[in-house]
Amino acid sequence: MSSLKQDTLFKRVLRNSGFLFSSSFVSAALGFVQGILIVRLLGIETFGALTAVTLFASNVNRLLSFRMSEVTAKYLVEALTHDDHARAAALAKWIGLAEALTSVLAYLVLFFLSAWYAGDAALAGIYRFFGLFLLANLVYETSTGILQATDKFKRVAFANLLQSILTFLLIGLAFLMRWGMFEILVAYLVGKTLAALVVTFSAFAELTRRLGAGWTRAPFAALPDWKSIARFALNTNINGTVNLFTRDNIPLYIKYFVSDTALGYFKIALTLINLVMLPIEPFIWPTYTEITKTIAQKQWDATRRLLKQVSMIGAVWTLIAGSGVAVLGWRFIPFVYKNVAAAPVIVCVLILLIGYGVANTANWNRPLLLALGRSNDPLIVAAVTGAIEILLIFLLVPSGGYLVATAIFSAYLASSILINVAHGLSEIKRQSQINP
Repeated sequence: MSSLKQDTLFKRVLRNSGFLFSSSFVSAALGFVQGILIVRLLGIETFGALTAVTLFASNVNRLLSFRMSEVTAKYLVEALTHDDHARAAALAKWIGLAEALTSVLAYLVLFFLSAWYAGDAALAGIYRFFGLFLLANLVYETSTGILQATDKFKRVAFANLLQSILTFLLIGLAFLMRWGMFEILVAYLVGKTLAALVVTFSAFAELTRRLGAGWTRAPFAALPDWKSIARFALNTNINGTVNLFTRDNIPLYIKYFVSDTALGYFKIALTLINLVMLPIEPFIWPTYTEITKTIAQKQWDATRRLLKQVSMIGAVWTLIAGSGVAVLGWRFIPFVYKNVAAAPVIVCVLILLIGYGVANTANWNRPLLLALGRSNDPLIVAAVTGAIEILLIFLLVPSGGYLVATAIFSAYLASSILINVAHGLSEIKRQSQINP
């Protein structure tokens, strides 16, 4: 512990993670309570249907998203580290424009696919209405990457906090007024829009402060390596698409092969798992930012040390929090959710803890490979293990139910992450020998 206190690199990660954790803690607490209110208001089956609406819109966005926060953070950190303001301005401007185009395209795709997915015109209108958040988040990822690269994690945390508070208040009002699913979706939409505006304007202001008011006039010629940037963005998009089908679509598979009720149970289990993931997730992007710097400066020992420190925290917390959820959940779930049995949720939680426990301990697995310039490695791993996962889901879930889907998903998480860890540590060893 004394060595951690004296480690300036780890202290910086801890500080930035603290900003995000403070926001995430409040957001998770409010989200947990509002989830209880929604289940009590709508029932477990309609709660599952509501989850499908929100996931469908989000997953269409992920299908076309180029994960611009990762692209922006990686290249902007490098430009600012070398005080190349012209390149930094061009990166922010042109990456933002590219994201804006993909956001508009994503909404158009959602608009036309919703009629097919929803099955009737009235429900398709609800999908299209909620999908408007894609337009509100026009340059959200680029803006988030800018704030990460400029060490302004506090502003991202503040935006998330505002979103959570406003959404919670609106859902609380819907609960008191006994409104329905549409009003709940309005609450989510308003909260997402507010967060997007705060992050976008904060990023714009920070760039203006650092680069001057003329940064928006940066020419495209300032990016002679635009092809490598585009390849990196394409790789992260392909990786996001693989994750979409192998991870993010799991609830939709459960809805399709089992039922809305099963999806409701799975969603409650994920909510409890989020409490276990809560303190660790804020470490991911501050860690990514710092290891990008240490790797760029070839500080291999500092990189290894930081990874060990973050892993230690993740493992200890997962053991403590996971045990608490497993023991207390049997009485807690039927008490707060009413009419919801504990067993279908707790068994699901215990299965998920295997995969998410590995994810918590090695939360840096993919950011490390990105920082090392090995963006293809996690893509290949996710594609191969994900293909096996999807095949098993289609073969076994129709007869086995949602717990089988949960087990397949948890095994996928654990195996893919452990393979990434092995690749990343091997690459550090190789590069440290070439460039000591």
